[in-house]
Amino acid sequence: MRFSLIFEAQIVDASPRGEVQVFNELMEQALLAEKLGFDVIWSVEHTSLTHYAHMSAPETFLAFLAGQTSRIGIGHGVVCLMPAMNHPIKVAERVATLDILSKGRVHFGVGKGGSQQEAGAYGYDLKELQPIIDEAMYLIPRMFMEDEVEHNGPHLTIPPRPIHPKPFQSPHPPMYMACTNLDTLARAGQRGLGALVLGFGGPEEVAKKNKIYRDAWQSRDVRDQVGYRPIQHLAALCPTIVLDDAQEARKIGLRGQRYFYESLNYWYGGGPCPDPDSWDDQLVEEGTNTIITTKLASETLTMDLKEREGDRKPSSGILSAQNAYGTVEDCIDYVQQLTDAGADEILFMTNMGTVPHWAQMETLRKIGTHVIPHFR
Repeated sequence: MRFSLIFEAQIVDASPRGEVQVFNELMEQALLAEKLGFDVIWSVEHTSLTHYAHMSAPETFLAFLAGQTSRIGIGHGVVCLMPAMNHPIKVAERVATLDILSKGRVHFGVGKGGSQQEAGAYGYDLKELQPIIDEAMYLIPRMFMEDEVEHNGPHLTIPPRPIHPKPFQSPHPPMYMACTNLDTLARAGQRGLGALVLGFGGPEEVAKKNKIYRDAWQSRDVRDQVGYRPIQHLAALCPTIVLDDAQEARKIGLRGQRYFYESLNYWYGGGPCPDPDSWDDQLVEEGTNTIITTKLASETLTMDLKEREGDRKPSSGILSAQNAYGTVEDCIDYVQQLTDAGADEILFMTNMGTVPHWAQMETLRKIGTHVIPHFR
């Protein structure tokens, strides 16, 4: 079992000052996470999604992090493989260089991004991207392994060229795929890739996705393998705020989750821009009938902010208002549910818009001091 953090660089204050603040805070959190025994820092990659994610250059952030750490894993979760954004040659060169400088700590995830806002910035139609992403996905591991690569495909043409350097890890860093729907889960399993389950449905949904992934893995054809290092690994997202005061943790967590969801809905579902100043915190704390629906890639997500006392297991497909918000015991309970559902790795997420830095730092201390030792 691995225990990790995933960063979006999500902010309410989208000014240059706000961006400076969030990156400094994420670095402080990452350095603390290494000391506390967390396993990997994962960084998303998004472009042009104001408020929702300002982590648009993860290769720079992760390289800076690698230079200030010595043990913790360095995770691309994931690199968007649109060639105009990240050409496969540059991806292979950057990932291999980072793997060398970090002495083999890189985890390499691939995907295509989830919105036309991002795809359109580089001149693509999101609906037509998958074959291009697939071609690049198969091509990059060849660059890790072969002395010279030549490729003439439907979307990419590369004359014979040596690609340098080669990765530190042999044959190359472990590879993963962003899985936001059932099709991508099956594809990850069929291709022998780890699955980064970035949906928000909770343990019941993770259990269903786990079965799809494991079945696809067991029945995979070696000819479909991406790269030369098959791994069977499912990582599940876990929004988390852990404090001594369970009510305060829940209030902070729900408010951050609502901001996360409304900013997601703004870019992916056409909803209004989130305005936390207009929210009634008391209503959020006590539970309301607020329902928010949006799409992440092709998966429909629904968040019901109404609190259900005594029910810590969310319904299928629902972005639960429970999650790991509360005390250490609440967090252990929820992580156990994800583990029982088949998760090999917990992707703790505290960087949710309105969540203050002090609450994120305290959450990391609680997880590192109590939750991780409990499971180990």
